Formats: sequence, C-alpha cells, structure tokens
Amino acid sequence: MPETTTATTELASQYIAQVSGDLEANVKEQERISAEIASLQEQLASLQHDHGVLVSMQQALGITQAAVASGAESTSATVPAPRRKKAGAAAGGQRKARKSTAGPAKKTARKPVAKKTTTAKTAKTGTATTGTAKAATAKTAEPTLVELIRRHLAEQKEPRSAAEISTALGQAHPERGVSAKVVRVTLEGLVAKSQAERSKQGRSVFYSAPADQAAATPGTEAPSEGTDD
Repeated sequence: MPETTTATTELASQYIAQVSGDLEANVKEQERISAEIASLQEQLASLQHDHGVLVSMQQALGITQAAVASGAESTSATVPAPRRKKAGAAAGGQRKARKSTAGPAKKTARKPVAKKTTTAKTAKTGTATTGTAKAATAKTAEPTLVELIRRHLAEQKEPRSAAEISTALGQAHPERGVSAKVVRVTLEGLVAKSQAERSKQGRSVFYSAPADQAAATPGTEAPSEGTDD
C-alpha cells in the first residue's frame, strides 16, 4: 500500500505541473492574440477614416469639375473668339504705345545723372592732382640730409666730428629726426665723392668741407675733441 500511494502522489504532481504550464501558456497566447486584435482594429479604424476622407474629396472634385465645365461652356457661348483676339490686339497696341512713350523719357532722365557723375569724378581727380603736386613741391623744396651736412661743413672753420654734426643738425631741424649713425654714413659717402675731407686725431675722426668750399664767414667756435667713431 505505501508504494502505491507514493506512485499515485508523484503522478498527480506531474499532472498538476503540466496543467499549470498549459494554463500559463494559454493565458499568454490569449494576451498575444488580444494585442494583435487591438492593433488590427486600430488599423481598420484608420483605414475606414481615410476611406471616408477620400470619398468626400472625390465627391468635391466631381462637383468642381462639373462647375468648371459648365462655366467654360457659358463663356464660349457668350463671347465670340474674334472679339477676344481684337481685344487682345488692342491691349497689346496700348502696351506698345505706353512703352514707346515711356522709353525716351527714361533715357532723357538718365543723361543729367551721367553728366553730374562725370563732373564729380573730374573734380575729385583735379583735387587729387593738385594735392599730389603740392606734396611733390614740398618734398622738392625741403633740403636733403646730404645738402644739410654740406652746408654745415661749409659754415664751420674747424673740422667737426659726426656726433657734433648730428647734434647741431638735430637742434636746427628737430622735425627731421637726425641720427648720428646716418650722419656718419652720409659723411663717409661725401668723403668718397671728394665732397668732404676726413682727418683723424688719435682715435677720433673729424670731417670738414673741401678747401675750395671754405665758409665765407669764419666761425667763432673753438675746436673740440670729437667722440669715438
């Protein structure tokens, strides 16, 4: 008896487990099918709505086409074709007449503008030319550094160093911004061209005008020791 009872209990447990699994699978399948049905119902409702809209549009287009056809028939019966052509020709003639009348007026109105523009350009060009000429005249009238150095040497009775010459020219012409280095290079260039003479006292170098360019008025300055070159 105990063995029979145990076998029966195990078999019942197997059936219970199988039934429970089948029941769970059945419930899941019902849920799946219900979801598909709901989706299909939504699609069906959307299709039915679109169908109604399309039918309405078709009906509206049918009425519009009929109205347009009837309107075209009434127009062709009322207005003859030749009159429409004449009216079009008359309108074209009026447009051509307007264009021919307006054309010369536009051209006449543009000519004064062109003259004014030419006059303005001529005035600007003349002003620019005058300014350039004045600037060129001012540059020509202003003495070069070479001329200033030659004049300074001609006015001196005794030789002068490059530092002394640059200091004197800087005081006489502060707007020129005279540099001692530039003055020294210019003096050496004058010496090379025999337009200035160079003498050396110890380590100092002095410059003076050539003998044939002695100053007309002797200077009163005493000789001073030059700076190192």
